[in-house]
Amino acid sequence: MAGHTRKWAKVKRKKQKDDRRKSKIWAKLSQEIEAAVRESGADPTANVALSQALERAREEDMAKDTIERAIKRGLGELEGEGRKKVTYEGYAPHGVAVFVEAETDNINRTVKDLRNLLTDHGGNLGKDGSVAYLFEQKGRLVLPTDTADEMTLFELAVEAGAEDVEKTDGTYVVTTPREVFSDVEAALDAAGLQVDAASLLRTPTTTVSLAPGVQAEVTSLIEKIHGLKDVEAVYTTLQVGGVPLMHGPDAAPAPAP
Repeated sequence: MAGHTRKWAKVKRKKQKDDRRKSKIWAKLSQEIEAAVRESGADPTANVALSQALERAREEDMAKDTIERAIKRGLGELEGEGRKKVTYEGYAPHGVAVFVEAETDNINRTVKDLRNLLTDHGGNLGKDGSVAYLFEQKGRLVLPTDTADEMTLFELAVEAGAEDVEKTDGTYVVTTPREVFSDVEAALDAAGLQVDAASLLRTPTTTVSLAPGVQAEVTSLIEKIHGLKDVEAVYTTLQVGGVPLMHGPDAAPAPAP
């Protein structure tokens, strides 16, 4: 009997762990769906971000009523459940600047969670403007390589104002200045080219490199920050594998050390 009891306790703990994981993922997906609807409407055929979020929700077996509730929040149909986009700035250990984008219905909770995490790991939460000047916003559009040949895409994107077109890992990545991001996206759309992801990202104007052991300490903290309930994206000045370390829905994180 004791053996059955231990086995049940083990199964119960695993189920509780799986339920916590699912709850956290669903919360993140709900925020993505809500934000996508608020930005571009509730029609997934005309809203790429929403279509992608719904696909991820289905892959995670997200409950239908949870999805519908997120869509209604995005449309403003549920009173008293509004969420607000906020940003926070600070430093991780070893002088690594951190810029956090979040969406929350409880600012006090979000600030407390972020401050505690940074403080516990030797960092600190700063004031608005303390590190924002170290980052600049860039547009980033990702297209499959079979959507067009590289030269055609390059000419079209650059003519619309893009800075660069890079081919990597089976995709094209188009980088644009913030002010012409919408113009470039519209030009690609008008040409009938498939855009898999489109977003504004923050790129550091300066970066720092750390020794492997110290670097792992900071990357672990950044992953924990991104794992907070309300956090959508984290940008840093830490260079890992030749690119800045970042985490976000459409960000391209640096490779692990």
